[in-house]
Amino acid sequence: MKVKVYQLNSFAKTKEGGNAAGVVLNADSLSEKDMRKIAKIVGFSETAFLLKSDAADYKVRFFTPKEEVDLCGHATVAAFHTMAYLGFLKPGTYKQETKAGILGIEIKEDNSVMMNQPGPVFSEIIEKEELADSLNIKALQIPEDLPAQIVSTGLRDIIIPVKSIEVLNEMKPDMEKIKTISQKYNAIGYHVFALESLYGATACCRNFAPLYEIPEESATGTSNGALSCYLYHYGKIKSGQESKLVFEQGYSMKKPSEILVSLLVKKNEIQEVRVGGNAMNLVLTEVEI
Repeated sequence: MKVKVYQLNSFAKTKEGGNAAGVVLNADSLSEKDMRKIAKIVGFSETAFLLKSDAADYKVRFFTPKEEVDLCGHATVAAFHTMAYLGFLKPGTYKQETKAGILGIEIKEDNSVMMNQPGPVFSEIIEKEELADSLNIKALQIPEDLPAQIVSTGLRDIIIPVKSIEVLNEMKPDMEKIKTISQKYNAIGYHVFALESLYGATACCRNFAPLYEIPEESATGTSNGALSCYLYHYGKIKSGQESKLVFEQGYSMKKPSEILVSLLVKKNEIQEVRVGGNAMNLVLTEVEI
């Protein structure tokens, strides 16, 4: 059986940038085994499968080449951009049913997509020495005033600050050690950031998820949603009612990416987390299963 798969790059800053995702429309006839096989053949960090839903406009399932995950920001952007580009959806608001809950989606006039994420959950603080060793950096290169902590807005990420963009770009992570630590803390992987940027962004980031066969990811929506909440929680961004943030990622991979995040804050509490951006280079392919 041949299955149509749309391929495109989400969060792309340039035509070479962004994070590639697969999108399969009308996936109700596919079994979970089929979805896993397709995701493995496509080989991108995530492929999104759209199904009918009784609770939302669509049910969306997300598969890496190895596992199903509860939520994926860049694959969500890819899925709803594809439907808008093909004329199946008009600009407006929609809801997607995911394993992380029912979440809001906004498609803008330029077919860019903003997605709601679950509210932040702050979990374990992790010893910096353990993490520094796995990144092949010194613990002194991690700031004293910020913890390394697991934060989730749908997926558990280990958020790790480093002191400079030079440290960020020059680190040579040990993927086996990262895999072991991610497994130990039941986390997707590491989201490492510096509060410096190349083009005036809030922060510059790198993301490592070898436990899910993603050595490094060029643009990560859920992780930057979690990072935004972390930065607000620790007083590193302004505490106005709405904060509009920009994150750079993928530059170390020569895949320039830009992730947009909006935080809505009332009475010093984060009420809403929205993550999004644009997508480019839509291509239709077929895979045989």
